[in-house]
Amino acid sequence: MRYLLIFVFTFTSLSVFAQEKSPLEKEIEVDHKWRVSIPYLVPDEIIFGYGKRTSIQMVELHVKRNLDEKNIIGVKFATWRLFQPMGITWWDGVVDKIESGTEYYDGYLRETGIGISYQRMLWKGLFTSIEVLPQIQTYTDLDGNKIKNGFKLYNSYHLGYHVAFGKKKRLFIEPQVHINQWMFDNNSPEGFKEFDDKYGNVFWFEPNLYFGFKF
Repeated sequence: MRYLLIFVFTFTSLSVFAQEKSPLEKEIEVDHKWRVSIPYLVPDEIIFGYGKRTSIQMVELHVKRNLDEKNIIGVKFATWRLFQPMGITWWDGVVDKIESGTEYYDGYLRETGIGISYQRMLWKGLFTSIEVLPQIQTYTDLDGNKIKNGFKLYNSYHLGYHVAFGKKKRLFIEPQVHINQWMFDNNSPEGFKEFDDKYGNVFWFEPNLYFGFKF
């Protein structure tokens, strides 16, 4: 029931946000209608970490459309590989556990999905956003052999600041902090489940930095 309420609340919120100022009701010109962005982890993983045991092999792309100067909707594609539970928080010692290897899975969990996002500009560059990402999960052993599939609904809530620069303000960065929450993630096999059961389904205060281009 708790998961169902969160699910309904999330999609209801997105629906309300999207209807707040429909472009059919009032078309407002903006300097750049479209934007694409990626988190800094994508090039970092591809260049420096792809073959490591602790590499998350992350690829994430956002394509967004400015409805007006305040409301931005988008599509998100993301895939990553987990080597330990996502629910290990800062106060659980997530960095120490990465270094020690005490909570590593007996294999890997690949999660891939396409979702939607809504971003609301609040004041100058300050914004909040919400992202909803259904994901297909693939559990494998250390050699890459498939064990089973699963499903996760991954949601994230963001507070950040948009900084545009360049002659036409096409380039931008968005430093931000996330709260990540997920549900329906209950199909993990042995070798994964014992670790997943130790931690919750919320990761608090993940810092991030996005790079993007407007057109």
